[in-house]
Amino acid sequence: MSEENNNLGDDLKDKAKDLAGDAKETAKEFSEDAKDTANEFKESWNQATNNGENKKLLAGLLGIFVGWLGIHKFILGYQKEGIIMLICGVVGWFLCGIPTMIVSVIGIIEGIMYLTKSDEEFYNTYQAGRKPWF
Repeated sequence: MSEENNNLGDDLKDKAKDLAGDAKETAKEFSEDAKDTANEFKESWNQATNNGENKKLLAGLLGIFVGWLGIHKFILGYQKEGIIMLICGVVGWFLCGIPTMIVSVIGIIEGIMYLTKSDEEFYNTYQAGRKPWF
């Protein structure tokens, strides 16, 4: 009986080793797949944004949806203008809302302008030409 228990124990150890090996192999395959997916996503993102240089889509959507915070200005590298919009938006939020409504409308207009321009025109106007307003 003791010998049967030893054989059963050895069989269980062998199965556990096999399962551990399978788990390691599966984890390695999953890791490689995750890396491949991340690289594909990065390549797709870079292609969609012209290697990260053209920020038209991101700036346009941020301008439309949260333009009163001026985040679209920060994305394009206009810190001074972004701070102006952020202060007007936040202060207006606490006071009476009129400054917030004004900068919201400005953000929506700018977001629509960004999205309606061609990629080249957007890049030349707002990134290379550094035109901060409208």
